[in-house]
Order: sequence, then structure tokens, then C-alpha cells
Amino acid sequence: MRHNRGIPTEEVLTEIRESDPPICYLVGTPKGRLSKLEAQLLEQPWKDMRPGLEVKLLAQEKELYILAQSRQRLSKERPIRRRRLKKLWQRLAQLRQMRLSRDELLIKLGQAKAEAGRSVWKLVQISVAQAGNSSGQLLSYRLDKERLRVVRRREGRYLLRSNLIGIDPAQLWELYIQLTQIEEAFRNLKGDLAVRPIYIQGHK
Repeated sequence: MRHNRGIPTEEVLTEIRESDPPICYLVGTPKGRLSKLEAQLLEQPWKDMRPGLEVKLLAQEKELYILAQSRQRLSKERPIRRRRLKKLWQRLAQLRQMRLSRDELLIKLGQAKAEAGRSVWKLVQISVAQAGNSSGQLLSYRLDKERLRVVRRREGRYLLRSNLIGIDPAQLWELYIQLTQIEEAFRNLKGDLAVRPIYIQGHK
């Protein structure tokens, strides 16, 4: 079976479906696809898989979409998003008070974006004026409340896509989470190897 947290393209999935011998896959889906399927998923009832985990199922052709809603993931994701958004908001307030050139401001905004993460950065609408503007204020920003509402609604929810028809959706969810944990462990291991000094002793 193939698992991929990176989002595969339709071309890749087509190749997988047409492969011989067949390949089973379980992949995450981009947020855009969730938006496209949201109306159809709203019509489906939530099914309790176990305490704290509900799913909605949507079959399309030879695929199954699984919208999983986990209270455990929600309790983990929401505080992280709140902390990062608060920190970003504080940083923007600091930058607005600094006497910076436009280029210096853009560099610091890039650093703030990297620290906040793309998903949190998109929650704030940021505008940088041209140098020499009459107001004298280069940086302006405001919270995108509509995008924040969408993010809050989707926290703790994952849309999975699979050709494993007939398997218990709770098992698919557990498998997905286990595989993401394995990937995280490998990433941490690679990071440790990258920073750990390696000593090589030659033999005479």
C-alpha cells in the first residue's frame, strides 16, 4: 500500500490506479478538494467510529473519501494555531513600530512568515506600502475573520482519499495517523543526524 502525506497529483493517482499489479493507496487531500466536496459531505451523516472520532464517507467511482473528525487532534491543533497567531500578531505590532526601510521590513516579514507557518500567515491580510508614501506608515494588517472561521471549522478534520473500499474507516484513520507518526520520527532522526558531529578515526 502507498501512503503519502505530500499531496499526489491526479496524474500520479491515475498511474497508481492503472498499475499492474494493483497498488492500494491512502493519501491526504488538498484543502481545495475539501472545499469542492464540502456541499456533498454536508449531506452525509457523521458516524461514530470510537469515542472522539467521527467520520463521513463519500464514495465516488472507485474511490472513497473519508472526512475524519477527531476531538484529540482538535485539542492539539487549536492551541497551536492560537499561539502562533498571537505571536505573529505581536511581531507585526513590533515591526510596525520600528523605523525600517521597505526592504528591511520585507526581510523581517519573510522571517515572521517562516516562523508562523503558511497556514497561520494566511489568516492575516498584510499590506506593505511603497516607500515614501504620504502616511509614513509602511505596514498595515488586519485579521481575515472569514478565513479564520473556515480554519476553525476544519481544525481536527482530515479528508483522506483511498481505493481501499470496504475497510473500516476507523482502521484507515488509525493507519494514516500511525504512518504520519513514523514519518515524523524519520524527519527527527534525519535532523539529528544532520547536526550531530561525526568523528572518523583512520587506521594506520
